[in-house]
Amino acid sequence: MKKSLLFLLCIPFTTFAQTDSATVKTEKKPAHWYEHISMRGYMQVRYNRLLETNPKYKNEQGDKSIGDNGGIFIRRMRLIFFGQVSEHVYFYVQPDLASAVNSTTQNFMQMRDAYVDLGFDKKNEFRIRLGQSKVPFGFENLQSSQNRMPNDRSDAINSAIPNERDLGAFFYWAPDKIRKRFASLVSDGLKGSGDYGVLALGVFNGQTTNKPELNNQLHAVARLTYPFKIGKKQIIEPSIQGYTGHIVIPADQINTGVKLRGDKTYLDKRVGGTLVVYPQPFGFQAEYNVGTGPCFDPLKDSITTKPISGGYAMVSYFFKYKHQSFYPFVRLHQYTGGKKQEIDARSYSTNTIETEGGIEWLPVKNFELTVQYTVVDRKFEDFKTKGNSQAGQFLRIQAQLNF
Repeated sequence: MKKSLLFLLCIPFTTFAQTDSATVKTEKKPAHWYEHISMRGYMQVRYNRLLETNPKYKNEQGDKSIGDNGGIFIRRMRLIFFGQVSEHVYFYVQPDLASAVNSTTQNFMQMRDAYVDLGFDKKNEFRIRLGQSKVPFGFENLQSSQNRMPNDRSDAINSAIPNERDLGAFFYWAPDKIRKRFASLVSDGLKGSGDYGVLALGVFNGQTTNKPELNNQLHAVARLTYPFKIGKKQIIEPSIQGYTGHIVIPADQINTGVKLRGDKTYLDKRVGGTLVVYPQPFGFQAEYNVGTGPCFDPLKDSITTKPISGGYAMVSYFFKYKHQSFYPFVRLHQYTGGKKQEIDARSYSTNTIETEGGIEWLPVKNFELTVQYTVVDRKFEDFKTKGNSQAGQFLRIQAQLNF
């Protein structure tokens, strides 16, 4: 009798305990703001002087440690903070702790990216990006340096948008299925560009990264791309893109004695095409663009508007051996025209096709080693370096830490 009474008394308490436990398990506490934020980064250390045949060759657009007095060099030291802070709001901030103004001023912090994505639907297939970010022009420009095989971007495409970024507003659209494909092309080690939409439209200042607007006229850009899946795994991505606007050559970017337009304003426009065959295992990548932009004329000692043309083609191969990844590659590129971001809109002419060949090795996902042999032959002139022509060869080594 006592046992039965005790059992009956315990029933409600047991039921209450089970109900309360279930309630606790189904309760979902709101996440703290910091739980929406993630951090990652990478660092690149280089040395470019092995087997060097011409120390006078320099590359202001790319690696400033190439040539005379170049030593061990931190090319990039990036910290990336990002997060989907609400259903329709995503943010991304990336400073570089190893920026270099020139060959004598290195390793200071500079903002690379600082933008917010505002989504308009449940899957954020339609979104607007506001702030400083990459301008949607060129696959190689949009591809992160963390993923790219060659050490530097090609002159032909990168000279369109130096440092790849500017302050602007960009509209992106891509179906959810394709957004996931863009992500997998990076995460699967296929050297994708990331998600910059199937369709991209936007406006930006046009004065290049971290520089103020100087003429109250925005540049406009448009890009259309699509990664087609062929067969079981092969993916091919063709793209077309273009931009137009007017750029002002800043006074501190002009040598005394150079003649230029009274308002220092020049037409700056390009159109280009891209074809990418992702390395599974063979890969192919090519881009070409034509346009018009400011360019130094050594015969007239003036900056004038001149045609621009150039591109590159690259073949690669991707294979794994005992969980290690290998990417051998060969790239050819050529460029003729001015570089709006350099002194006097420096004139460039590649007399022969420049050749780069090497291999990227990933023994583990957090460490990469790239060895690249480069053969160059180019003529580049401003007011103080008329007739300057340099050719040479050198071996380059880059170690990259991913974290």
